[in-house]
Amino acid sequence: MRLAFADPRNLTLSPLNMHHGRPDPDVSDILPSVRRRGVLLTLLVLEATRDGVVVEDHFEIVAGRRRWKAALAALAEGVEIDPIPIGILEPGDDAAAIEASLIENLGRLPPDEVTCWETFTRLVTSGRTAEQIAATFGLSDVVVKRTLALGALLPRIRNLYRREEIDVATVRYLTLASKAQQKAWLALLDDPEQRAPTGGALKAWLFGGTSIPTKHALFSLDDYPGQIRADLFGEDSYFVESDLFWRCQNEAVAAWREALLADGWSEVEVLDVGEPFYSWKHARTPKAKGGKVFITIGVKGEVEVHEGWLTDREAKRAQAAAERAARGESPEAAEAARLARPEVTQAQGAYIDLHRHAAVRVALTEHPAVALRMLVAHAVAGSAHWQVKADPRAPHDPSVAVSLAASPAEAAFAERRGAVTTMLGLGDDAEGVLGRRGLGGAAGVFARLLGMPDEAVLGVAAVVMAESLQAGSDEVEAAGVWLKVDIARFWAPDEAFFDLMRDRETVNAMLKEVGGKKVADGNLTEKVKTQKGILRDFVEGTNGRAKVEAWTPKWLGFPAQAYTRRPFGPARRARTVAPLLRRAEAALASQPAAIAAE
Repeated sequence: MRLAFADPRNLTLSPLNMHHGRPDPDVSDILPSVRRRGVLLTLLVLEATRDGVVVEDHFEIVAGRRRWKAALAALAEGVEIDPIPIGILEPGDDAAAIEASLIENLGRLPPDEVTCWETFTRLVTSGRTAEQIAATFGLSDVVVKRTLALGALLPRIRNLYRREEIDVATVRYLTLASKAQQKAWLALLDDPEQRAPTGGALKAWLFGGTSIPTKHALFSLDDYPGQIRADLFGEDSYFVESDLFWRCQNEAVAAWREALLADGWSEVEVLDVGEPFYSWKHARTPKAKGGKVFITIGVKGEVEVHEGWLTDREAKRAQAAAERAARGESPEAAEAARLARPEVTQAQGAYIDLHRHAAVRVALTEHPAVALRMLVAHAVAGSAHWQVKADPRAPHDPSVAVSLAASPAEAAFAERRGAVTTMLGLGDDAEGVLGRRGLGGAAGVFARLLGMPDEAVLGVAAVVMAESLQAGSDEVEAAGVWLKVDIARFWAPDEAFFDLMRDRETVNAMLKEVGGKKVADGNLTEKVKTQKGILRDFVEGTNGRAKVEAWTPKWLGFPAQAYTRRPFGPARRARTVAPLLRRAEAALASQPAAIAAE
């Protein structure tokens, strides 16, 4: 720095002066001494330049504005004063000039608070670091950073504080705001229909409702991809993007939950954000006795873990389960009781079930082979909507039971049913296929059928249908007629057949079938027993009667027919299904592939 003297009229105020652009100061306190003795203390100046060239004997004042203004005032009054002393700073070091201005003012008349903020900010703009500023002025790093944050506020906000139109808390919280947020806040301030938040409300507004301190984070801040804003006037820093914080925090909570489960806890329940944990509504329960872990999360992200608890209701269920286990009851039942609280509500469960049901129904229609297996599985094991039962085949008369036991048809069906029970894993001694819930229900049977070829599945379906076919039904008649069942393959007149006949008119009609009209008419008035004996002779070829081979009474044929005009159930059913089968034959003629060839 070089010392010299200069004419006050050749001086101007440097833009680096911390009071540049401010109204002229009050110099009434120093003007009398300047009139008498002139300016005695040195002003700090820079050489004035124009278009990069130094203007000789012209300078810009960095520090000493009030003394210069007093000298100009004295000259304006006609007082002759000596040139004023100046210290010429080296050109190019703006930061040094700003520091000089600030130091000089701090040592004399302290500048206003906002001017200090602005000057510190200009020092940083000119190349000084916060640490260098702290060392120069003997301040702590925290104080300098706070001052720089205040100086970085939008000019209008600084002026609002300078004019005392906003308070200290508001201006400090605004240092947490981005430039866009500061502009948005000013827009609210200018809107007559809205109220700009101030104080603590401003802090909540800046962070979207709730400010989340970084001290609540379970994750490492070093790996956090979002922004963190430090509160220079407090001890905390805050997350700017709450959504990003919650995503990271939830991931950390999930990892903690997995670790607790891996540590042997039976269940770890994470409560809703803001939901409290009340110990008085819970019972202490150790891990070994089924105790759970409850994790609470506050609205500001704080996490607490409560290990070894059950709700009062769960504790009672656990105690009851332990008592049942002590009595030797099923441990599975005890476990089910312990886990009795469902995962979803009843309405939500219905929603899930019905949507899944709708999708599977369509899928089954698209895959008829799978649908066939599901149908057969339901028929075998039953379900809530399926109650397929085997025909009881329980005759009231013992003689009928004896006859059925000797029937070749019964033996043939038993053989086929045995093959199916073996395929389904029911065991060789199974008495039937239907109603086998021990297979795991319809789902278990369905799983077995999925591993079988279509031919085998159709074989199972055939046995299932045959076993559940109702005796004495229209369906028996329809199937028998359609398949042209030859009853003679499986039946021959036996003792029960003859013993059960009681009607003379019917027996005489049968006698006419096997022996002819002359024989029948000749025995028309004979007793039933006599006519049955003659009928039997023809069937068996005894007592000189010619044997009638493979005779089948019209009762047993397909379609069934009556021997009299009186009601006969099988004949009535035959008349019922006849038109239905005729329509089926017509349809089959136009669509030969409508049914597999038999």
